[in-house]
Amino acid sequence: MTLSTHQEAFAWIAREQDHFEQAPNAFLNAWRQGVALAGIELFGDGTQDTWEQATDKWDLRPNLLLINDTVDVMSSGQKRFLAALVSFYNSQEGGALFRRVGIEGLADLSGLDLTRREVIAALILNYCGW
Repeated sequence: MTLSTHQEAFAWIAREQDHFEQAPNAFLNAWRQGVALAGIELFGDGTQDTWEQATDKWDLRPNLLLINDTVDVMSSGQKRFLAALVSFYNSQEGGALFRRVGIEGLADLSGLDLTRREVIAALILNYCGW
């Protein structure tokens, strides 16, 4: 490797390290925004106080029982966005919810508005596991 190649490799590694050091906080910020858009009542204990005071994604985990009971009365966009959020928490539950609401792949999220797309993009970019 040349000096330039070494410098590029180190710069790439540093960029990766910086990103993943900041990713958990960025994920939580995007998750909080997603929870607010999907409905605070469907996450954590369902209260505004918990949403405001959440310091960890676990504080705002999806209430899967409530979601499964209420998803059928939501609009198609609400269903899709909520299913995408659930899939970050639990891929099996999220996959089942995707199928239930008619999502076969990421392209089916194309009907979401820009704000919801940005949330999903930020979650994907900063996801480090639940």
